[in-house]
Parts: sequence; C-alpha cells; structure tokens
Amino acid sequence: MEQFIENAKDLYGLEEYELYPVPSHEGGRNLVLVCVKNGIPERVLRFSLLGDKRAEDFLSEAEFVHYLAENGAPVVDVIPSVNGKLVETFSLDGKECFVMLFSYANGMLLFDNGYRYREGAPLEEYFYNTGKTLGAIHRLAKEYKPVNRRPEYFDKYNREYIDELISDEFAELKTAIGERLDEFRKLPMDENVYGLVHFDFSDGNYHIDMNTGDITVFDFDNSMYCWYMFDLANLWIHGTGWYQQEPDGAKRLEYMKGYFDTILAGYRSETTISDEETAQLQLFIDMVLIENIVDEFECCAREGEEPDPEDIEDAAECLIHHIPYAGFGEM
Repeated sequence: MEQFIENAKDLYGLEEYELYPVPSHEGGRNLVLVCVKNGIPERVLRFSLLGDKRAEDFLSEAEFVHYLAENGAPVVDVIPSVNGKLVETFSLDGKECFVMLFSYANGMLLFDNGYRYREGAPLEEYFYNTGKTLGAIHRLAKEYKPVNRRPEYFDKYNREYIDELISDEFAELKTAIGERLDEFRKLPMDENVYGLVHFDFSDGNYHIDMNTGDITVFDFDNSMYCWYMFDLANLWIHGTGWYQQEPDGAKRLEYMKGYFDTILAGYRSETTISDEETAQLQLFIDMVLIENIVDEFECCAREGEEPDPEDIEDAAECLIHHIPYAGFGEM
C-alpha cells in the first residue's frame, strides 16, 4: 500500500502534505487519507481497491460531484491530478487501484462532537439545514445531464440479485423484499420524482461548521438513479436516534413527525416535493431498510460468511411483519 500512496502523492502533487488514514467503518469500501499541511487538513485522498467497479463508475461519480460543486451545492469538489484527470488509475502486483482527490469539508462530524449540535443553537436549525442541503443537491440533480451515467436502482435491487445474495435460510426476508421490489416498480419514475441521489445521505457523510451551522457533504460513492424520497426516508431513519430514549411511543412518533416536518421545510426552501410523494414515506423507509440489509449481506459475502441474524433483526422484522415507521407506530 505504501507504493500506492507514493504514486498518488506524485499524481496529485502532495509531496508537502502529511497523510493520515481515516479509520474505516465496518463494511467500508475505500482507504481514505486526510492530507494535512501546516497542521491544517486541506485535501482528502481516496483509494478504491475492491475491484468491483469500472473506471466509468468512478468517472461518473467525479463528474456529478464536480457539477454540484461548480453550481454552488454544499459539497466537496473533486481536484484533478497533475495530468488533469478527475480519476487516476494504476496497477501494482496485478491489482487495479482507482484514486480520487477531494477538497476537505469545513467543520466536523456530529459523531466527533459527541452528537451535540453547536452551542446556543436549537436542534431545529440543524434539522432545517439538513433538509435544505439535501434540497440543494436534488434541485441541481434534476437539471443534470450526465456524460457518464451512474447506475439505476433496479440494476442492483432486483429479485435475481437478491436471490443470489441472500441464502434460503432467510426465506421470509427474501419474500418480503421481493414483495417490496414489486411495489417499487409501480412507482412513477418521471424526472420530477426520480433522479440521481446521494443514496447514503446521513451524518456520517457530511461535516457541520459549528460556528455557522453550514453543512458540507461528501462520499457520493453510492450515488445512483433512484427516487428523491429515498434520501429523505434515510434522514427519517437516521433521525430516530434523537428520540429513542423517549419511553412513550406516541410521543416518539409526535417528535419524529416534528423532526421530519422541519427537514421538509428546509428541503422545500430549495426544491419541490409533492404531498403525494411524502405520503409514501413508509414505503421509502422500507426501501432504505432493504438497502441496509443488502449492504450487510454484501459486506459479509466479501468476508466469506453469513450475517449475524441479530445484525439485521430489526430491519427484517419491519419488512416481514409490515411494522410501519421503522417501529415508531402506525401512520
């Protein structure tokens, strides 16, 4: 790996930088290093080594991210190499490596601040800004004309792939996922509701400036053509942590509705979304749960093992038994 890093430093002119690896989360696909000069993080170098993607996949990601940044979206930009390329490729010992360099996002992860928002500001500001940031990305996505196109949702999420990935030990789960996929195929797919989404929009993939509340988004590695509601449903699921200690289920649901209304207010300050779309929230929550389950199976498959049933138990129960709102009560 040292030779990969030295090659990348030459390709991106990083000789004056100190490089520090970012601890990877379980199932992480990439090696990520922060490039620091004079004690200040300025760049992020990403290596992709799994070999399950083509050069065109990385180029389509880079082109979309650069388009967003160039048009004012609050995202990190892609920085070209000394050769003027957004994606560099090289091989060592028969292994192909794709490398990209990004600007560093101002601020910090919410996790690194102990899940405390900025001092003196209400959580509602954070919720609103999160929705506004996502809305800005979706607004521009609706106008985007790609050169290299990202994958479509059903390229991966289809019965054939699910049957291959998930063993018959999880037969009930496979049936439940198949039923939802049939429902998803009935959804409208016009350009107002379906387009290029982040597909992993959560507090692990953006930094918050704790002085201003501004959010800067990164990691579009999973971006694909899907329904815009998917990203919003993902925010719903990630928002449950704010109220999980409330013992009263009715109050939890009331708080969650308030949280999501604030998200939507921020979102609608940037782009439109219809009441018909938001009324389908539960179906898109199921879509997010399926993505989480598929990701768990894929991570385990790379290690040659089956998932621990406890790791997917909650999501599976919601899908199999039609438990609404990811367990937060009836609609």
